[in-house]
Amino acid sequence: MKTAIIFVVTMLMVGVVNAQHDHHLPSKESNSSNKSDIDTLDDHAELLMTHAYSLNLPMNRNGSGTSWLPDASPMYMYMMGNRKYNIMIHGSIFARYNNQDIFENGSRGAMKWDVVSMFMGMYNRRVGERGLFNGTVMLSADPLIMGSGGYPLLFQTGETNNGNKLVDRQHPHDLFSALSVGYTHSVNKDVDITGYFGYPGEPALGPVAFMHRNSAMNNPNAPLGHHWQDATHTTFGVATLGFRVQDVKLEGSVFTGQEPNEDRYNFDEATFDSYSYRVSWNPNSLWALQFSQGFLHNPELLDSAFDLNRITASATHSKSMRTLNWSQTLAWGMNHRIGQNGNEHSFLYENNLQLRTQAIYLRYEFVNKSAEELDVHMIFGESDFNINALTLGYNRILAPAAPLEISVGTQATFNFPPKELKETYGNLPIGFQVYLLLRPHRHEH
Repeated sequence: MKTAIIFVVTMLMVGVVNAQHDHHLPSKESNSSNKSDIDTLDDHAELLMTHAYSLNLPMNRNGSGTSWLPDASPMYMYMMGNRKYNIMIHGSIFARYNNQDIFENGSRGAMKWDVVSMFMGMYNRRVGERGLFNGTVMLSADPLIMGSGGYPLLFQTGETNNGNKLVDRQHPHDLFSALSVGYTHSVNKDVDITGYFGYPGEPALGPVAFMHRNSAMNNPNAPLGHHWQDATHTTFGVATLGFRVQDVKLEGSVFTGQEPNEDRYNFDEATFDSYSYRVSWNPNSLWALQFSQGFLHNPELLDSAFDLNRITASATHSKSMRTLNWSQTLAWGMNHRIGQNGNEHSFLYENNLQLRTQAIYLRYEFVNKSAEELDVHMIFGESDFNINALTLGYNRILAPAAPLEISVGTQATFNFPPKELKETYGNLPIGFQVYLLLRPHRHEH
């Protein structure tokens, strides 16, 4: 809890500094500026307002790692600096009551009071006329507050605790979830070359990680398809080379394939034994599309006898009108274990309608999960199960004018187990949550 308090105080302090600078901020500039290729910024601008990995793209396109969001995406952050550098700070704290089977339909549900948190700082600085340096740090107080067992989440699987697979629980993220540096050289306004290194960091694989998507901004839960789509957002050892031409980017990464171990405070060994590629395309300001494929060496800590191929594709949409923003994400991920037959698929659709003080959101998921993953293989052998879940939620901002945005929210998750698992999970286990959310205000520029 001490970390959470420090985080809140820090954001409040930075918010005061941000408020002092707001009336100086320039408007976002178009990429079709008549200025030279070398400098797309206003000569009189007092704040560097570019993407973290390009002098020629808007900062709204920043996703997690080197991934892209739509240019129309809103940003919830504090910012300071001048026309040569900027510092951006953002994050979120969900303090909540979480009951994963509120009517006790089955035997797998659990209840917990917990706090889910993420804090991120980013530093960008121009290097000469064509260069841009980025340094990023992301922290999570999850291991300090909720412990090594994470939080209850029906049908969630992935990673371990005390030498056992986590089942019906979401693992805590590491204290250091990202420490990365990057350098981008602008060949001209249409072409960039980027080098990125993270320890930990995020390879070019999958959509923008869930905690950085506006479509998921009011939902504290990780998706059930997290380990099919965006679980590599915390990887101990990543090196990425990216090449952008206008609104298309091709990236390749080498990285450590094994998931983080149970020690959430250390730095795991970097092996650089896996690789991936990703193609990103923003056809206009409203959409961000990506396709990626990863070849992971021994990703599972308890089952190091297999390698994994992962393929993902996603489309993210964002549209803003005055105080309204509508964001949605459609994502697909597939895992294929080398040497085994069959593939495991996951589908996700997220939708967040953010009004001035209220939000309505949903998440629908379909995931193939094996009996082994759900710890029912002693009964069902090597069977696979189709899992469906629908989350509906509502959020309301309590103090729109406060230095820190404070809101309350509630959500219900309707889980639809296959008939074989109803004896264990119940016919329709319903997860229920009530939370208090703290985060920076939406940044206007």
